[in-house]
Amino acid sequence: MNTDIDRDRGILTPADREFLLGERELGHEQSRRNAEARVRRRVIDSVLDFDLLLHALSEKDRRQVFEELTSDSDSLDGLKAMLAFAYIGTGEQGLDFADVLVPAVRHSEEACAASRRGANVAVDVTFEVQTSVESTLEGVAERLEAGDPVTPRELFSLVMQGEYDPGQHDRIALAVGGEADVDEQFLERLAAYLEGELRRPTPTRAVIRLGEQ
Repeated sequence: MNTDIDRDRGILTPADREFLLGERELGHEQSRRNAEARVRRRVIDSVLDFDLLLHALSEKDRRQVFEELTSDSDSLDGLKAMLAFAYIGTGEQGLDFADVLVPAVRHSEEACAASRRGANVAVDVTFEVQTSVESTLEGVAERLEAGDPVTPRELFSLVMQGEYDPGQHDRIALAVGGEADVDEQFLERLAAYLEGELRRPTPTRAVIRLGEQ
């Protein structure tokens, strides 16, 4: 998760980022509600803006945008988070993500074929998700309590749930190497979010030191 507050304004202002990260104190309950409402409205308006960007932004500008977005890991993480946000949000409303993703991909392929190759194409899009429970967040919390290693993704999921405070531990042991999308930068950002110090005693083990370091 990117916790850089002082980036230029995007969907969120620097003050919005401080609020979401819990680093900005609001004196009254109504102020908090107003801040939440502003963030919600900005997210909705930004999604509506993508319809304009898709049809009105020049190809040159779009290419330059994605040249920058695909040039570093933070930007790629942002692209993944954008899709994950849409995937989770549509699912919570009972809307199958495939009902959004499939027509978007199909129409994009059709439009690209027509404009770049002067051709009509038939597009077959398949999107399927299969999940199996490997561990529960309750089980992850129990392993932390026992001082046993957890995976970086398990710790990240527990932190994002927001009901368990990993800061109560002096150290958290991590088993790394089994998650293809977890790299050193992910570990460093996770440690920074927890305000801890990352140490790598072995290639397959990491430790986040919290509290007194």
